[in-house]
This record gives sequence, structure tokens and C-alpha cells, in this order.
Amino acid sequence: MEPWPAVGWVLLLTNVADWLKSVQSRDFTMKDIIFLHPSTTPHPGGFKCFTCQDSADNYDCNRWAPDVYCPKDTSYCYTLHMMDNQGNSVSVTKRCVSLEDCLLTGCRYVNRDEGYQVCTSCCEGNICNLLVPRNKSTAVFSTTSPVLSSSHSSTGRLLSVALTYIISSIITATHA
Repeated sequence: MEPWPAVGWVLLLTNVADWLKSVQSRDFTMKDIIFLHPSTTPHPGGFKCFTCQDSADNYDCNRWAPDVYCPKDTSYCYTLHMMDNQGNSVSVTKRCVSLEDCLLTGCRYVNRDEGYQVCTSCCEGNICNLLVPRNKSTAVFSTTSPVLSSSHSSTGRLLSVALTYIISSIITATHA
């Protein structure tokens, strides 16, 4: 038997192995959004967010997210990203939320022994939650309009929630 068919098989298997490596998880980018169908919104100011529950990573979440509008009582896109101690994704959850769910964005350790860190972020805009937060620089609440201008009745509630969070953070930090 000649050696050339064997060499051909080795080259073919090498290419297949390289192809399989490239198919593994990666970040979802705007290039992955091929065409967004313009449609009628179900209500004025309607918007969409990537939505998923406990996906393996960001690519999985965005790839299989249903293409539906957020409910009328929501205004923001929320992302929760859990990572292991090497920064690899453990789970990704994305959904449409109201303002109250966006007040406590940032990163924190969930289980220090195993090194799990959870980062959360919120944003305002159509499918604005494309990326996942990975550190305190990206775990933020970004809006296109002033948050407290919506109503005076919610201002007091928002301030009390924010102050409670700040005080509990200070108390926790001093006892740790």
C-alpha cells in the first residue's frame, strides 16, 4: 500500500480536529445578528432583550434567545454572569426587568471556597445586553435617560433602597 492515502487521512483528520476546536464556545458578537426583522411593537416604546435562564455561556444564551418583546412593565435588560475562579462562564441569565432589579449591579463572590463570582449589569435599549459583565468595569447600570425623573413617588423608594444597600455593605465590610 502506498503512503499517500495514509497521509491524506492524517491531513483530513487534522482538519476535522481543528474545525471541532473552533466550534466550541465563544462570545456572541453583532456579526452573529444577521438581520433583525422590523416589526410592529406591541406597545409604544417596546424593546427586546436577549433572554435566557442558566445558559452555559453567553454565546449559548444569545444564540437560542427567543425573539420577543419585553413586557410593558419593564424598561431594562438585565444580565447575570456567574464565573469560576479562572473567569470561565458557569452560567448566564438574561431577562427584561424593571428599575428595582437594576439598583444592585456589580460583582460579588458567591462561594469563595470554589471561587465563583457573579457579575450583574443592566442597560437600556433594544438588545443592549449582547455582552456579559466580567468585572466591576462592565458590571454597571447604563441608561440613556435619567433614572429618577420618571416619578416623584418612586424617588423616595429608590433612595431608601440605595441607602439600605450602602449601609448593609458598610456593615458587612466592617465585620468581615
